[in-house]
Amino acid sequence: MSELVRMGANDAGIGVSASPVLEVKDLNIEFLDHSMPETVVYDFDLSLGEGDIVGIVGESGSGKTMSALAICGLLSRKDMKKRGEILFQGKELLTCSRAQMRELQGDDIAIIFQEPMTSLNPVQKIGWQVEEALRIHTEMTARERYERAIWALTEAELPNPEKVYGQYPHELSGGMRQRVMIAAAIVCRPKILVADEPTTALDVTIQAEIIELLRKLNKEYGTAILFISHDLSLVRKLCKQVIVMQDGYVVEQGLTEDIFSHPCKEYTRKLIAAIPNCDEVKEEKDFSGGEIVLEVRDVRASYFTARGVFGKKTEQQVLKGIDFTLHEGEVLGLVGESGCGKSTLAKVILGLNKQYSGQVCCAEGGVQMVFQDPFSSLNPMKTIGWLLEEPLKIKGKFTKEERRDKVLRMLKRVGLEPEMAERFPDQLSGGQRQRVAIGLALMSEPKVLVADEPVSALDVTIQAQILELLQRLKEEMGLAILFISHDLRVVYQLCDNVLIMEQGEIVERGTPAKLYTDHKHPYTGKLLEAAGIDPAMIPRG
Repeated sequence: MSELVRMGANDAGIGVSASPVLEVKDLNIEFLDHSMPETVVYDFDLSLGEGDIVGIVGESGSGKTMSALAICGLLSRKDMKKRGEILFQGKELLTCSRAQMRELQGDDIAIIFQEPMTSLNPVQKIGWQVEEALRIHTEMTARERYERAIWALTEAELPNPEKVYGQYPHELSGGMRQRVMIAAAIVCRPKILVADEPTTALDVTIQAEIIELLRKLNKEYGTAILFISHDLSLVRKLCKQVIVMQDGYVVEQGLTEDIFSHPCKEYTRKLIAAIPNCDEVKEEKDFSGGEIVLEVRDVRASYFTARGVFGKKTEQQVLKGIDFTLHEGEVLGLVGESGCGKSTLAKVILGLNKQYSGQVCCAEGGVQMVFQDPFSSLNPMKTIGWLLEEPLKIKGKFTKEERRDKVLRMLKRVGLEPEMAERFPDQLSGGQRQRVAIGLALMSEPKVLVADEPVSALDVTIQAQILELLQRLKEEMGLAILFISHDLRVVYQLCDNVLIMEQGEIVERGTPAKLYTDHKHPYTGKLLEAAGIDPAMIPRG
């Protein structure tokens, strides 16, 4: 084990090898499961050398994930055609047998998926899952596998790796689960690591830690990384080279700083322009004289946990005296790390968690929720029209014709065509589904919208469109929005005021401009630093 840990990038001779670890030439991927064949990747080329970090960016449907899955040998459907070459150290992967591909998967080529909670087996302990690749690819003894798993968990910077080894995924935080995925990916010391949106659902501090961890693995062990993300800020921070994809084509590629500083293609300029930033002067609005639509006073909530069937219950206080007011037309940002109590507070406000003390008073019309992932929150078996009509059916005040008319008007209001009413959620893009989710929340004409990470899973151009939609709806309908997010740039753009939450308490509050440039609490500074926001660069009004 000690020899394994001592091996570093210099031992591997990064930059010395003349031939690339991976070469992709003229990769084309065509689906045959529609009435007409559909090509989703055209003539994709990639050269990945030892120690390289290459980013792939592009909007949803651009072909970036399909290209990565083909490299990992995870596209083996019968209703598709693949042509071109994928060469790993000279070995052709596109036409090799399934058995030959399995020898490489998890050993030489590993992948980190976007959502660890669905990628990890919920009924197997962490240690068993981290060791899986070792059981397949090595003849190690149980003791040797344990030692290697502990090494991988340690390299992934998990605290107390021996304890984590014996835990289940649901016992870990989101950031810890993502580190487990990284540990499982590196346990065989792969030559190539494919990271597919590995930080999407994580808060800014955990995002920064994961990026630093990937950089460390690359530097110490010479692991080549293919980093797929819709977050262009992260790509710029991590990757040496970047590939820009649109509609299955590579439209631009080169050194990351060259692409970001001097993009040649209009599409690349569009992507970069859509990146949320803090370079505009924020107009400060005074809502103190307006109608209060939501008032939260001294709200406290706890969870009780027990070990075993007869274990003693222990109380964990999650909310510790939360106070704030929300006025008509105001967008109030709620920012904090995972586990700080944001979601618990949202559940209390929505009436989903009634085990609390304190007061929550809402104006007539009530509160509605827009969830982070509309694909899992929309019923996949019902049409969009049926989903939007359901709140009106529950009210029982409208005729069928009136309900239909309201559905079509809401589709128009959220920027969707009337024919969308006949489609199912899986027939829409991610941005279209989020528009439906917003429309569904507005069907009952609420005074307050609670938006829980509504744009975190969307690419930058769609993200910008949804933020613009929320801003327009707020002005048209006089909505108040409690906007929960880990993206401080998005919060700066959209929100009128911000609450900073740490360990169940509001530690600082104010306008975005004030908090970002003249914060008093060190935790606020920690969040800004993790997000790469320099207070000195923010314009003052």
